[in-house]
Amino acid sequence: MARFFITGDTHGELDRKKIGTRYFPEQKELTKNDYLLITGDFGCVWSLDNTDKYLIKEYEQRRFTTLFIDGNHENHDALDAYPVEMWNGGKIHRISDTVIHLMRGQVYNVDGVKFFTMGGAESTDKQYRREGKTWWAREMPSAEEYEEAMANLAANDFDVDYVITHCAPEAVISMADNVFARRPNELTDFLTRLITIYGIRYKGWYHGHYHKDLDMGKIHCLYNRVIEL
Repeated sequence: MARFFITGDTHGELDRKKIGTRYFPEQKELTKNDYLLITGDFGCVWSLDNTDKYLIKEYEQRRFTTLFIDGNHENHDALDAYPVEMWNGGKIHRISDTVIHLMRGQVYNVDGVKFFTMGGAESTDKQYRREGKTWWAREMPSAEEYEEAMANLAANDFDVDYVITHCAPEAVISMADNVFARRPNELTDFLTRLITIYGIRYKGWYHGHYHKDLDMGKIHCLYNRVIEL
């Protein structure tokens, strides 16, 4: 059976030290049938230059398969340019053979484990960034992506094993006041409604975005750690 590991933002090469063998020694035992999930801000599809090519090749050479959702700090235009294909029941962008972008609002069944993915987040620093170069309006989901998320969850009776998002539900953020720097937005409110109105069922919910390591019941914020599901 596949093994699944998960971590927070990697930001291209800036924060990928944590997935080296020193901090993630279990990878020495893994195969391409095992998975590392990154909860957004993957950042390796960014400038479409030699740095991107080097980073993707480096991931491709790892013993595991890399899965990532998009965060806010991604080149969304570049991601959207990849062909869409189906993989384990949901839509993906295949960046390379074993580097895969899990798209928004999808439910995947991977070796009997169900994952719901909802990438995206609102940047709090976009006033310092340049649209189309270091910031993209597609960082937030579209109406169609929210609709697709609801349809896919309804088809699975709002019952999955793991929820993977970049930002957290607003209700959770509010409970940890002064821990997360944020402001409410359409996506954080949507994620809250999945809990309070639709009663989504899950074993664990994992997100990144806030550059914290924090556990709040079944909802976990990841940054510096790699954990096994």
